Amino acid sequence: MLVTFIFLFVLIGGMVIGMPIAHALLLTGVVLMWHLDFFDTQLLAQNLQAGFDNFPLLAVPFFILAGELMNAGGLSRRIIDLAGAYVGHIRGGLGYVAIGAAVLLASMSGSAIADTAALATILLPMMREQKYPDSYSAGLMASGGIIAPIIPPSMPFVIYGVTTNTSISKLFLSGVVPGLIMGVFLIFAWWWIARSHDLAPGPRVPWGQRLKALAQSFWAMMMPVIILGGLRGGIFTPTEAAVVAAVYALFVSMVVYREMSLARLYEVFLAAAKTTAVVMFLCGAATVTAYMITLADLPNMLADTFAGVLGNPMLFMALMMLFLLVVGTAMDLTPTILIFGPVCAPLAVKAGIDPVYFGFMFIYVGCIGLITPPVGTVQNVVAGVGRLRMETVIKGTTPFLLAYLLLAVLLVIFPQIVMAPLAWMH
Repeated sequence: MLVTFIFLFVLIGGMVIGMPIAHALLLTGVVLMWHLDFFDTQLLAQNLQAGFDNFPLLAVPFFILAGELMNAGGLSRRIIDLAGAYVGHIRGGLGYVAIGAAVLLASMSGSAIADTAALATILLPMMREQKYPDSYSAGLMASGGIIAPIIPPSMPFVIYGVTTNTSISKLFLSGVVPGLIMGVFLIFAWWWIARSHDLAPGPRVPWGQRLKALAQSFWAMMMPVIILGGLRGGIFTPTEAAVVAAVYALFVSMVVYREMSLARLYEVFLAAAKTTAVVMFLCGAATVTAYMITLADLPNMLADTFAGVLGNPMLFMALMMLFLLVVGTAMDLTPTILIFGPVCAPLAVKAGIDPVYFGFMFIYVGCIGLITPPVGTVQNVVAGVGRLRMETVIKGTTPFLLAYLLLAVLLVIFPQIVMAPLAWMH
């Protein structure tokens, strides 16, 4: 188990002293190389380059670009306007608008940060005008934003699929029903909050304006139809779907809605390129570490150590979800996938758990980590956009976090919720 100790000590130690996660991963791989007497700079460079020279990973920059184009080109705003037109008049209506918009946006971008930023930028000022509590408003924005990595298309599913050699198309379909259920759980939690705080209903929108909002959002609403329809019909792969999404968002932004200038387009491309560079360097550094983990046979060593737990799939899933939840409180989703995906996925197979189901649960629990302190990446986005104290956002997120944890328990007990939609693929 010395290899396991070195792996955890170097990785966690690097992050504790403030080292960027990508650098900590690279250092971990180098130390493991040295420990196994396998150090070779050429091999190091080859694995680093192989980490991002991967065709399926080409989906990542295009999904990032699609999300940026949606926010800058008016697609996200029209989706929010559509939700507001139909449910904004209910008590606490803006909260239901946020939930509906979060589900719709999740079917287009696949990025929790992009969707959360869009929701918070538009809806938080409106909620303040109607005297909604800042804490619960911000908590709802953050909790709604993490639906994005669950409903396809999803960047985390792409990265997990590439890292663990799991079918990306099946991972996409596994997230459809649970993603919608996440929205339902948020609705119940927000209903309780709206009732407890006697939140005022918004103005009722005439049917003429509702139909107008529906017509204006038509082009934006077609994106998930095209993506899911193309995947279901075998017209394109998940990687090609990302390209289709980016090109479609660009076309709608510049030709249909005409809200995207050439100057603004340059800013969008630049922002997408910066985010892509960060993700791809993480993938490259993680590949170095993953290669050395495989060489050291770490998954089989752990399987031998925890053989008793592997014999009980339900117990294994419960313990694994608890472990990933703890990890998620201290680490962002992408590093969690890159570091622990190659280690945990083989253990799940040995425990007799379907790799697609385990992959979904891995991402779902990782998403919960995005709204769990101390890191709480998505919570930080809401705090920054709304100029709120982090404590305020954490307090408001708590009821929605509890709802998601309850759903996690149900998904462990009833895995059919995740696996049933896969039959649609066939």
